Amino acid sequence: MAFLQWLQTTPYSEWVQVSWGWAWALTIHAFGNATVVGLAWIIALRLWGFFRTIPATSLRTLFPFIWIGVVFQVYSGVTLWMSKPAKYVTDWVFDTKFSFVVLGVVTTLIFQKLYTREVSDWQSSGVVSKAGKKWVTFMALSWGMVTIMGRLTAYLGQLYGGG
Repeated sequence: MAFLQWLQTTPYSEWVQVSWGWAWALTIHAFGNATVVGLAWIIALRLWGFFRTIPATSLRTLFPFIWIGVVFQVYSGVTLWMSKPAKYVTDWVFDTKFSFVVLGVVTTLIFQKLYTREVSDWQSSGVVSKAGKKWVTFMALSWGMVTIMGRLTAYLGQLYGGG
């Protein structure tokens, strides 16, 4: 815990706590999250059968933006975390959110690899494979849970003794 206390007193952490650092980081975090979650759900909705006028092959252009959003989430998330590391380490809601972040990254990587391999078949047949539907669902739900648990971190962790 001494290391966490030290982190909380670094100049960077103090900037986040007493200046505009928190507001900037939270804004970047919200935009990163909106980008990742929004694009993951756009892809999922299309592959579940909505918006059929959008070619499935065109969805590949969204992946770089998802990964840019993840980078923004990670940078801003670490910044926010450094303001109260000891609190977040003991907060079960934050731990759950972070687990969904890891799950979101892993499922997105798996889905993107599957998408790259199968999308031409999906486009020509008009049918998304069971594996494609399964992994896009995991991806969308994982990122959706990141949003839900992120919002609950501010509330439930406080109510139920999380840090």
